[in-house]
Amino acid sequence: MSRIGKQPISIGTGITVTVQGSNLVVKGPHGELTISIPEAITIHVDDRAVSVLRRSEDRRARAMHGLIRSEIANAIQGVTALWSTTLELSGVGYRASVNGQSLVLTVGFSHPVTTLPPQGITFAVNEGKVVVTGIDKRVVGQTAATIREIKKPEPYKGKGIKYEGERIRKKAGKSAKAVGGAPGAK
Repeated sequence: MSRIGKQPISIGTGITVTVQGSNLVVKGPHGELTISIPEAITIHVDDRAVSVLRRSEDRRARAMHGLIRSEIANAIQGVTALWSTTLELSGVGYRASVNGQSLVLTVGFSHPVTTLPPQGITFAVNEGKVVVTGIDKRVVGQTAATIREIKKPEPYKGKGIKYEGERIRKKAGKSAKAVGGAPGAK
């Protein structure tokens, strides 16, 4: 049995978890998330815990068991305390600002790049850092990856948009021409 899937998920105060057909609805102080439950998985909701069980021992059911349990745990944490990812801008003149709900990036192109947030995502900018916040962990991560893709850090100077704490392995630049050059070259 899955080591992750068999662990019950505790439900904090102020959170309601209900099963509606093949969906699980998690409501909390920050919003509501709906998780689609596959046929091979059964959800059992107690007073203060959610248990994930599988109906059979086939390969797909075993694969989905831990995944669905993790998604439910992430949803409960997301509606309780928001998920966030921080991106850093590194480069001379690289700036970010929030204009209404959209994020405006000036990252070395001839024009500023504007990014609109998906539903439930908010942007905040603070001293060269962009914070992406929301209740759905998957959407927060995908939005941060999309912003990073606008100007990935390059390996020679390290300029670009990177995750907070990400280390960029720098490459050596072009080697200088050897002193004296090749024999016979003038």
